[in-house]
Amino acid sequence: MQKLETTIQAAIDIGSNTIHIVIARCSPTSLEILYDDQEMVRIGESVTANGEISAQKFDETISLLSHYKTLTAQYTSSPPLIIATEAIRKARNNQQFLAAIHSSTNLDVHIIDGTAEALLTFYGATYELYQEPSPPSQIAVLDLGGGSMELVIARDQQVSWHTSVPLGSGWLHDRYMQSDPPSAEDLEVAHTFLDTYIAGLHLKQPFPPLIATGGSANSLLLLAQRALNLPEHQARLSYEQLVRCEYLLSTHSAEEISQRYAQPLKRARILPAGALIIHALMVNLFLGEIRVSTHGIREGALLAYARYGDHWLDRLQDGTQTSSQEIDSDNASQDAQKETFTQSGARLLLERAHKMLEWRSDVLEHKDIEAVHKMRVASRRLRALLDAYEAACDPKKFKKVYRQVKAIADILGNARDTDVMVANLQQQLAQAPEESQPALQWLIDRLSTYRQAHQRKLETFLWAIDEEVFVQQMVSCLREGEKKYGKG
Repeated sequence: MQKLETTIQAAIDIGSNTIHIVIARCSPTSLEILYDDQEMVRIGESVTANGEISAQKFDETISLLSHYKTLTAQYTSSPPLIIATEAIRKARNNQQFLAAIHSSTNLDVHIIDGTAEALLTFYGATYELYQEPSPPSQIAVLDLGGGSMELVIARDQQVSWHTSVPLGSGWLHDRYMQSDPPSAEDLEVAHTFLDTYIAGLHLKQPFPPLIATGGSANSLLLLAQRALNLPEHQARLSYEQLVRCEYLLSTHSAEEISQRYAQPLKRARILPAGALIIHALMVNLFLGEIRVSTHGIREGALLAYARYGDHWLDRLQDGTQTSSQEIDSDNASQDAQKETFTQSGARLLLERAHKMLEWRSDVLEHKDIEAVHKMRVASRRLRALLDAYEAACDPKKFKKVYRQVKAIADILGNARDTDVMVANLQQQLAQAPEESQPALQWLIDRLSTYRQAHQRKLETFLWAIDEEVFVQQMVSCLREGEKKYGKG
């Protein structure tokens, strides 16, 4: 039975980056927002690191939910609707996490799948648009979170296509972009991953006008308003404005961005990753601008509850099954005309593996320190490519190959870091006062001795790699006939 009356209800979204609450006076088609707040907890950080939600994140989440429960009681006697998304879906200890929350707060948390997340986000991000006099007949919605990304296409207010993939700003930052600000090498490797990953999604062309929601999109719009002097009411971000924001993020530290443009420091740290994902999507979809919405999954949950009452989640699941069938049939003819994900993976992994090993002889000669750097970059690109094709691989074979590539990147990284330190110290030595030179020379000698010993270790390691076997293992980890996209 539909709940047609207006009620006050709260919804909380436990995401990979933030925990976000919205309290609103709700009807089935509109909301009056009474309260909106969020905290950056970054649960996804611990899940990316070790596959589990850490004890610290347990405590932070329970403390914040207790606060939000008290806050909700000031508006309504109904308990808040609480949904959890990608980071919680992936965590090995997610059931213990939910049990601990219930034990401490008596609150129930619902882990929803990516399809439900995509649909709720669409409802929340578009309800204001559909109240305008002449809304577009076809629209797309992007929800870029910390651990996942949802894309939805609708025609005449009916969802016709959607997907959810485990790619988010927090994940990309933790995996590839931990330098502050991100280094040119970090950006290049992240680009390699994104280009491969997004190409594997085979997104439809032409793509309809895009509404973007989520923390990254809203923070980028806020940055553009403050740094580029855009009007505060402007809700559109052009490709040119995005590129200018990326330049700021790549040339200033997170602390500088936070202080200059009033961005929360935790958000400023991961914003370059979010900007990079949005940039890659705009390029791939040939979009000149995006529209940014402050609403999303929480508002979608509130609208669904106002419409369907206590059975809102059941009704949502019924809708996702029908929509998923439409997606499968709609994409079948398109995929048949393209190179499959596995085929593209085999081709690209072969190319990248050979490219990396091309630098082996130069590294072994140890005449040009840049050879170590170039082989290290090539190894990181290969690792990024493996990330992009993980879901199409046999898990055991993938882990073995991934460990090999990581070991190559690590041993090259140690050599490169030492080379850079020695070069920097030599520059300091040339300009240092005479009394400081002996100490600097002593440190240079010590590092050079270490580097020579490491070179012998590096040579032994690289000589042991059989190129033919290595390349064959790389390709054989892909499952035959696999057409899935993305990382696991």
